[in-house]
Amino acid sequence: MKELRRWCRGYRIQWRKLFFVVAFITTAGAVLQTFAMMQVNDTSPLARPEKFSLVPFSPAVSLNSTVGLIQIPPVVEDDKKIPPRGNYERIRTNIRKETSDEPKVVHSPPRTVPSERQRYLWSSPPDEALLYAKKEIEHAPVVADDPDLYAPLFRNVSIFKRSYELMESILKVYTYKDGARPIFHQPYLRGIYASEGWFMKLMEENRQFVTRDPSKAHLFYLPYSARQLEIALYVPNSHNMRTLSIFLRDYVNMIAAKYPFWNRTRGSDHFLVACHDWGPYTVNEHEELSKNTIKALCNADLSEGVFVAGKDVSLPETTIRNPRRPLRGLGGKRVSQRSILAFFAGNMHGRVRPILLKYWGDKDEDMKIYGPLPNRVSRKMSYVQHMKSSRFCICPMGYEVNSPRIVEAIYYECVPVIIADNFVPPFNEVLDWNAFSVIVAEKDIPSLKDILLAIPMRRYLSMQKNVKMLQKHFLWNPRPIRYDLFHMILHSLWFNRLNQIQIP
Repeated sequence: MKELRRWCRGYRIQWRKLFFVVAFITTAGAVLQTFAMMQVNDTSPLARPEKFSLVPFSPAVSLNSTVGLIQIPPVVEDDKKIPPRGNYERIRTNIRKETSDEPKVVHSPPRTVPSERQRYLWSSPPDEALLYAKKEIEHAPVVADDPDLYAPLFRNVSIFKRSYELMESILKVYTYKDGARPIFHQPYLRGIYASEGWFMKLMEENRQFVTRDPSKAHLFYLPYSARQLEIALYVPNSHNMRTLSIFLRDYVNMIAAKYPFWNRTRGSDHFLVACHDWGPYTVNEHEELSKNTIKALCNADLSEGVFVAGKDVSLPETTIRNPRRPLRGLGGKRVSQRSILAFFAGNMHGRVRPILLKYWGDKDEDMKIYGPLPNRVSRKMSYVQHMKSSRFCICPMGYEVNSPRIVEAIYYECVPVIIADNFVPPFNEVLDWNAFSVIVAEKDIPSLKDILLAIPMRRYLSMQKNVKMLQKHFLWNPRPIRYDLFHMILHSLWFNRLNQIQIP
């Protein structure tokens, strides 16, 4: 080694560089020899690339050894198949997915390819498709057990399911673009009249049921808000709603003059959605609007002569306090923790509530009946806590027959007791209200406690369970899901439209 160093200094060569040069030449020779052997012997590993591992290697030299170069052989993996080059990105993606701590997102399944029958129905005239749907519903197959539908809630779950399926595959709605804000196209999403606003919002955002081609529509939507109409046009304390009716009359006349669709059916395939108490009174100035149009009304009063059962839709009145969280505070206590037999608190207006307070206000420890909830009571238990702690929630009419307490009772899993003669409960065409509510005639208010105590415990437990199962059909979901409140309203509009179709 000393002689080698002296030789290098004599020729002005750095001896460390010399070793690297020697190592390079040796490695190159080994590679050339390997390729030569590959051509001679086809059974070499290099001749079978699918079983050859591409592991880089480099020769190592011990600088303190007199032996010279020591070549470290390459490390060869097991006989695992090397995937094609194009699959590397997919493999890295899969590894990231398997090792990631982030929650997995379950995407909705891809849309199925429309069947031949669906394509035929979509290309058929709207009246022909409706006639087909009505015939199908009349011969609906029996539903034995559906995981998404609780049969005791429905008058006929088989008919409802078949009708709903046909609605999903056939129904197209055209929404008129005419009309200026705020009365049109500006949903009011807060308070006790929020149902009309939430339906407007979700309907105009919808892609499944909405069509831009009115010639393909089975229903036509008049997108106005009765609440916004009141705010914009009503003169406070005037007690005159005729201005509102005239405004809506002129709008319908404009629609009828501009488009051919109203005059084709005299408005019978058009619908409106109004939750304001004045909803029925805003259509009086237009005869066809009043008699022919399908009206979804919270004020579903048969005695007024405006709401027609079987044609019009009873719209649930929902109280929305926070539009960003419409589902806040759902649920209630278990039956064993509901210590109050019956509860009501509210303002004393209309004909029924004063009678209720007269007979039951501070008269019985089991019957918590108040006017506005007193401070001495609310400090101990809030209005919502009372509903969540009661077996029955009293829902008397106010100025009009409808009450937001019906839906509140459903939200808090309390059996609603409806006291409003001539009132048609929401979705009465498909729901069996005797299965989850108590309907008491106004004349029977003095016997209210006896009526409630006469319900056997087994019967009450069944009703209370039904209320819990019913809840999903009365929820406003920011993104609608099957069988929720948006779809239930749309289905009742569809179902009642089919009721008008005559089979030849």
